[in-house]
Amino acid sequence: MQNSLVAGRRAAVRTAIMQVVVTLVLALLFWLLGPREAIAAVVGGAAAALGSALMALRAVGGGVVGSGAALMRLLGGMALKWLVVLAALYWALAVARLPPGPLLVGLGAALVVPILNLKKQL
Repeated sequence: MQNSLVAGRRAAVRTAIMQVVVTLVLALLFWLLGPREAIAAVVGGAAAALGSALMALRAVGGGVVGSGAALMRLLGGMALKWLVVLAALYWALAVARLPPGPLLVGLGAALVVPILNLKKQL
């Protein structure tokens, strides 16, 4: 059975792990430019990974429900994900004053991982 909750949870864990791996690789590369750049890449990637993990917990964490409730869980999880990402971006740019380039590269790379993971499953 391909669409079970177990398969969804497994895909969510695999995606989160891959997002962390991509983020750490980028941080190591940005470390060559300096520690602030590496930290910015980590913050961007971590925001995407945390947001995706929270979205997955919200979407597949409550067991089997009807289609309307499942859709509301998914939409609520997506809203939670983007709230986390926007809060992290605000903190990184306005409060910590991290460089925006590495921050956005880390965020973008981590946000591409679920798309590539989905393509791999098809």
